[in-house]
Amino acid sequence: MDALILSLPTHHSTVRMRIWRALKDNGWAVLRDGVYIRPAGRDSARAARDIEDAVRDAGGSAMAVELKFRSDEQVAHARALFDRTADYGALVHEMKALESALPRLGAAKARSAIARLSRAAEKLDAIDFFPSAAKEQALRTLAELKDAYNAAYSSEPRSSRKRVQRLARERYQRRVWATRQHPWVDRLASAWLIRRFIDREARFIWLEHPRDKPKNAIGFDFNGAQFTHAGGLVTFEVLAASFGLDGDAAVKTLGAAVHYLDAGGIPVAEAHGLETMLKGARERAKDDDALLVEAMRIFDLLYRGYGATATRS
Repeated sequence: MDALILSLPTHHSTVRMRIWRALKDNGWAVLRDGVYIRPAGRDSARAARDIEDAVRDAGGSAMAVELKFRSDEQVAHARALFDRTADYGALVHEMKALESALPRLGAAKARSAIARLSRAAEKLDAIDFFPSAAKEQALRTLAELKDAYNAAYSSEPRSSRKRVQRLARERYQRRVWATRQHPWVDRLASAWLIRRFIDREARFIWLEHPRDKPKNAIGFDFNGAQFTHAGGLVTFEVLAASFGLDGDAAVKTLGAAVHYLDAGGIPVAEAHGLETMLKGARERAKDDDALLVEAMRIFDLLYRGYGATATRS
């Protein structure tokens, strides 16, 4: 366990508040007045150095030391200081209150509020050194909140109860694939998966309304489509499972990022980087076909990167 022993100048309230916020944001717990502890690790050492520098610049004193416990009781006491149950509880309370208020907020305000709570959940997860059931409850509540938002304001498909069945790719060659216009993460990733691994000559059409789907086209990612959300899986994951691609480690890792961005749940490290690149592609593209061209490049690079990582492992 790392420990910080601090002495701050009493006359400098602004600095004291800034240091206190830095300690809290980095997950340091108060062992006693002027003594803060945090599980050891590279992030802990860096955070300690930054706080030490800030304290000394303000005219105070700071010392980072390694703390070793002599008994199981001491270890248990220290771990209890990092219990985030109350923090997760407050977050869950906010999420449930927001879910109740969704109908009167409007789409833009509701989306902004959900984004704020998502960031708060990620921030709390980053300093949750000893996760408990409270974290899982918070993630479930966040996923339920996003589902409620989609039901109220979005045309995102509802999860189907039908079982995913293994299909032969030979029956899905040189086909027309149809999904909703203005595609985003799940639809773009699904289109990439289709063209790269299922139907290399696939042609895509973007529907204003799902009812406009041509009779012989294969629908994906809308209510009633042949391939859509099912059993807790997003459309990308359903397609991967349907065509035996879920055994590919890179596809599986990519699927986790797509799932998080589309449906919430457990945060994935690369997810926000993927989202940022797709936002850039969307700003650059003049239409949905052009957006897919840009997205194909992004997903190709991610797939190759994930594959290389899996090979080295």
